Amino acid sequence: MKNVRIISNPVVYLNLCTMRDKNTDSQGVRIATRKITRCLLYEASKNLPLVDVDITTPLTTFTAKTVDPDINLIISPILRAGLIFTDEAIDILPQATIRHIGMYRDEKTLKPVWYYNKVPMEAPNPEKFYIYITDPMLATGNSLLEAIKLYADKGIPIENIKVICIIAAPQGIENIHKKYPDIEIITAAVDSHLNEKGYIVPGMGDAGDRIFNT
Repeated sequence: MKNVRIISNPVVYLNLCTMRDKNTDSQGVRIATRKITRCLLYEASKNLPLVDVDITTPLTTFTAKTVDPDINLIISPILRAGLIFTDEAIDILPQATIRHIGMYRDEKTLKPVWYYNKVPMEAPNPEKFYIYITDPMLATGNSLLEAIKLYADKGIPIENIKVICIIAAPQGIENIHKKYPDIEIITAAVDSHLNEKGYIVPGMGDAGDRIFNT
């Protein structure tokens, strides 16, 4: 599947089973989700530009590689379920700015409804911006399309914007790639389909409800 990177390893498989299981409580779902999130973020960060720096250890001075400090790195979780990515993201990438995006899905139309937007920023030198948009479930893809547009409309290159989700549906992937064919989607699983209510099958149910015990 073009521009879809499925991260598969035993740690991901183990925790996917845990978070999908209807008998796993909210704490168990949160822990499993965070473990998968860490794996996905490590993979996503492979696109960050590197620079050489001189480092002095207790033994010597040498030239090492590090993330370019001049880039603008943004993590954009889609509320509310996307919040589960935040703690892991700032642990792994402490230089990142967190910009929340608040949308909920209208259960009748399956369209996103805005209620919060922390992305009204300027983007000088847009090629220096690197964006990770996070949402555990890529179902219809409508909310993620709105989020991508926020950044793409600022001139940020599509190759600098990545979608990170844990479980994706083929319909959502197709929906995103119709509008943004070059955007990369990083996920732990691509499931079978969406049901008539727009839920991913087999999926894990409502991610927000299961993560936050509501």
